Amino acid sequence: MGRFSKMHGLGNDFVVIDARDGAVVMTETRARAIADRHAGIGCDQLIVIGNAPDADVSMQIFNADGSEVEACGNATRCVPLFVGRDVTIRTRAGLLDAKAVDGGASVDMGAPRFEWDAIPLAYPIDTRTMAASWEDLPAPAAVNVGNPHVIFFIDDMDGVNFARLGPLIETDPLFPARVNVNFAQIVGDDHIRLVVWERGAGLTRACGTGACATAVAAIRRKSVTGPVTVSLPGGDLMIDWAPGGTIRMIGPATHVFDGEADWARFG
Repeated sequence: MGRFSKMHGLGNDFVVIDARDGAVVMTETRARAIADRHAGIGCDQLIVIGNAPDADVSMQIFNADGSEVEACGNATRCVPLFVGRDVTIRTRAGLLDAKAVDGGASVDMGAPRFEWDAIPLAYPIDTRTMAASWEDLPAPAAVNVGNPHVIFFIDDMDGVNFARLGPLIETDPLFPARVNVNFAQIVGDDHIRLVVWERGAGLTRACGTGACATAVAAIRRKSVTGPVTVSLPGGDLMIDWAPGGTIRMIGPATHVFDGEADWARFG
């Protein structure tokens, strides 16, 4: 039997498995079965916490569809709560630093990337304002914050069919690794409203890396000044970034319950 915790950040929920004292073999099929909300435990992402030679812990991240991804900001905030102390975390996106604060965590998410091949995109294009769009959406920005994001700044959030456009853009050939799709509205000099279609997970109540990418894109365009409050359906995150620096994200993390499961039963 293996122990796990159910946790969430602003409603973006996780099954967190502790593999520090014994390796847990995780496959796409097994991760998808565990994430299934009807026949499994149920989560947006499955998180495996292990050991790392150059950090306090390692973190593997699997989406609900079983695909492994590089980064997850909401899950990163849960790690110091899960471990019980401030930690450095080795991820596929790099080394992250997470510190507990009242009700959640403050995370250094590293420096954003803007080069077209770092997003990645299929061909060279200006990522500040891309010469590409879909239907009536304005020209977006693209940012890599450990995983790829495209950001559309729109005036009327109520007029956008997120569930239809999200998967259309996520799988567009312009994005060879697929992409997280962010629909944002500037509502003040330091305030952004955001809805995210998450790669491999669909519409989510909150996406930490999406909030980071959107704030960075807005600051880069000089549409807002940091620190920025990013309001998602699940609640607010505080994001700060200055050109040339790293991104700081502050927000809540919640432990829901602990459990045990036989991972072999999930395939």
